[in-house]
Formats: sequence, C-alpha cells, structure tokens
Amino acid sequence: MSDYFPQEVITNILLRLPVKSLVICTSVCKSWGSMIKNSSFIRAHLSRTTNFNNLYGTHLLLLHGVSCRRYSRSFGHHQSIHGLIEEVYSLHYDNHVFDEYCEIGFQSPIADGGMCNECFRVVGVCNGLLFLADDLSHFGYNFIIWNPSIRKLVTLPKPGLRYQTVGGYNACHGFAFDAITNDYKVVRLVEDQRGDMDDSEDAVNQTFVEVYSLAAGSWSDPRFVDPQCKINIGSPQAFVNGALHWDACDLTSSSYRDFILAFDVSSELFREIMTPKSLDSDLQRVLTLQLSVSGDGKSLALFMTDPTGIKHNSFLDIWVMKEYSVQESWTKLVTLRPQGPVESLPKPLCFRKSGEVVLEIYHGRYRGEKARIELYSLDLASGQLKTLGISRYQYYTMDPYEESIVLLDRNDAVSC
Repeated sequence: MSDYFPQEVITNILLRLPVKSLVICTSVCKSWGSMIKNSSFIRAHLSRTTNFNNLYGTHLLLLHGVSCRRYSRSFGHHQSIHGLIEEVYSLHYDNHVFDEYCEIGFQSPIADGGMCNECFRVVGVCNGLLFLADDLSHFGYNFIIWNPSIRKLVTLPKPGLRYQTVGGYNACHGFAFDAITNDYKVVRLVEDQRGDMDDSEDAVNQTFVEVYSLAAGSWSDPRFVDPQCKINIGSPQAFVNGALHWDACDLTSSSYRDFILAFDVSSELFREIMTPKSLDSDLQRVLTLQLSVSGDGKSLALFMTDPTGIKHNSFLDIWVMKEYSVQESWTKLVTLRPQGPVESLPKPLCFRKSGEVVLEIYHGRYRGEKARIELYSLDLASGQLKTLGISRYQYYTMDPYEESIVLLDRNDAVSC
C-alpha cells in the first residue's frame, strides 16, 4: 500500500483502526511499526478514539469482579478478601442492555508469595491505563500500570516511604494524566502513624506525598502535604479538571472538619475544596464520604453513607458539584435507604455516561434463597432500579474505560 498512497493518507487510515488491528499492523513492516509506536501517533489515535466515542456514544465500562471464600468490608473503605476463587476483568458497553464487550485475561508479573493481598485493587483508570495497587487490606509495595487493550504493563519500583523507612503508616493512592507534560503520574499520600504511639499532647501524625512519573520511571523525594490532613485508608480517588481528589479531615482545627484534598497534577500543588455546607455538623463523625466523577466526566460527585449498621437510620446521599470548586454549587440528587427485609444499604460504584449510577446491593438469605450481591443501575430522575444481570462476585469495582495503545512505545513495558 505504501507504493500507491502518500504517507499522510496511510497515517490517516491507520489512525482510524481499532486497537487490536493496530497492534497487528506493527508487524506488517518496520515503517508501520515505527509509525504506530511513535508517541505523537499514540496521542493522535487516543484523541480520535475519544472524539469518536463521544460523538457516537460507544462508551465502555471496566468491571473488576472477585469471588472468594470470605469477603469483609470493614468501617470506611477498607476491604478484605480471603480464599481467592475467581478474578475477572471485563469490558461492557455503557448502553441500555449493558452487554459484554470482551473479557480480559491478566497474568500478574508478581511471583507466588510476592503479594501482600490476594489480588490487586484498581485505584484509577486513565486513557486506557489501569493503575493496580497491592493495598486492598494490607499495604504492599507492588504497583503496576497496565494497558489491557494491548496486554502491556510497567511494574513500578518500590516507593521511598515504606514500613522499613517510616514505621507504621496509612496510605492512599491516585493515578492521573498530566496534559502539560504528557506524563502519567501515581500520587501516594502517606500518613506517618508514629504520633499514635507518642503519649505527649503535642504528638501529631504527619502526612507526606511522593509522586511517580511514568516518563521518568522514578518516585520523587517525599515532601509534606500542605495543608496537613488526616487521610482515609483506601479512599477512592476522583480525577477531574486536571486534579486528583480525596476526602480528608483537618488535623489543625480543634473541631472535626472534613474537606476534599485536591492535588493539581501539573503543578503538583495541593488545595482544599469544601464539602456541602449541610455536612458542617457533628453528624460528620459517623458518615463515610466517597468521591467519584459525574457521568460527563466534568464534575465532582460525592457519595455519603451512614455506616453505623442501624438499618432504619442508614442512608446513601448522592451529590454533584455542578460548578467546580464552588461550595454553593453542591446539589443533592437523591437519598436512598435499604429496601426489603434482607437488603443492605446500596454501595455506589460509579456514574454512567447517561447520568445513572451503578450500585452494588446485597440480598441476604430469604425463604430458601441464597445470599448474593447484585449490580443495578439507578435512574436518578425516576428512581427506577434496573438489574445489570451480574451477581457472581462478592467484590466489585467499575470505572469508565477508553481503549488506547498507550505504553506501546515503551521498551520497559512487558507483555502479560
């Protein structure tokens, strides 16, 4: 074909191919392989794929499902899996029928006995890349950036802040794209717990940050988080408007105060964003906050639950910040409560492009039926719940996903 068409025509043809076809085309000839693996081509292909999916509504959702002998979800976000039986990554169309696009095989590069947990946790998804962390219930130092579309992954070096260097600690992670430098960054917040063992009144835990740059292939030196804050173990990230967000609480104030800690990925500076004004009360002490991203990907969303276990008082509030960083723009969309004699409070997973919310609902044993956890989609306008036909796992995560060939240009990326 190269003998009959100008180079720019060939490039435009290749840019229109799906990911799997492009990977095959890298083996056609050296010139095609070199072109497709060029970072400029990879960015152009990702941009075109995103625009095409937005235009035609061909969006995907990535489901991570785990079945095990025993699963527990303790207070807050901490979760524990024992006796792994099955672990599946699968892509589903984000449409009315939620039909499966494909199942994804994953071969962990970590040797037997090298994991602290029985499986990885999906921390974040960005431009076709998954950041996987070995931190589901125990803090490990195995971190992976994985592109399931092209079956390539990069294993991160160990971070600087570890038990051997700081002793006991809490940690949470984030993963995002720096559009200024065209770099992918892993952000690790570590709260030094040594202050917990100090009986002095002035003992205060300190929170640090270290950043891994995929372009540099290394972690930055740790530095203090400003403002200092207490982080919530396993707090889910939300990547919006070029910044990562986690729920946190103030360490310096005499009263308990929750806020959203925002980290600008390009400048690597922190700032505070306020939660809804109605949460400014002592009631916050018994609430669990979980940040998310709205269906259009442009706004912060907040899931607020009461984890006390008192069924008649339990609730799930869903909020959206309609104008970024403006506290007054927080809008409560719906309040949910347990339904039926054996159902627990719904656990939110993510927003869909349509604005619906995917929920995980536990159905306990009732009149001979087996207990099960089933996925539903909630229409916020009508309040209608629709089953997604998935109830084979005990642990779920779900994230919007975009296929890409990111990592195809990296020599240190290994096949999996």
